[in-house]
Amino acid sequence: MTSRDQNTSNGALPIIVNPPHLHDPTPNGYSTAVVSPAAGRFAFVSGQGGQDQNGNLSPEFGNQVEQAYSNLAAVLDALGALPKQVVKLTVFVVDHDMSKLGVLTENVKRMFGGTLPAQTLISVPKLAIDPMLFEVEAVVLLD
Repeated sequence: MTSRDQNTSNGALPIIVNPPHLHDPTPNGYSTAVVSPAAGRFAFVSGQGGQDQNGNLSPEFGNQVEQAYSNLAAVLDALGALPKQVVKLTVFVVDHDMSKLGVLTENVKRMFGGTLPAQTLISVPKLAIDPMLFEVEAVVLLD
């Protein structure tokens, strides 16, 4: 049996599944699984880094994470989607350690509230641009 938090305001929203016999992932800012409706249409969002509109990157990890989620919100807006329609995030963190987890969790909870997508964190030695410390890509259920 699973614990399901169904979003039923329109039939095309994902269903979050967090089995009660597994560790609760929500304090860490993600859900165990997200189920899409049978007739769902998806958008696959390329990795969003911490660059501002002019391509500038802060040297601070927290600033890059905040900007990357702001950039993701702008892409969602351009798609006509809301954060609750994101079903999967993959985040890439340069040289991840536990000191960065609080920053990541705070930002994902701020953006997604209680509708936490499935999420995978991958520690990498570097990203596409040397001063880049964080990147987030998303799968979005459009309808």
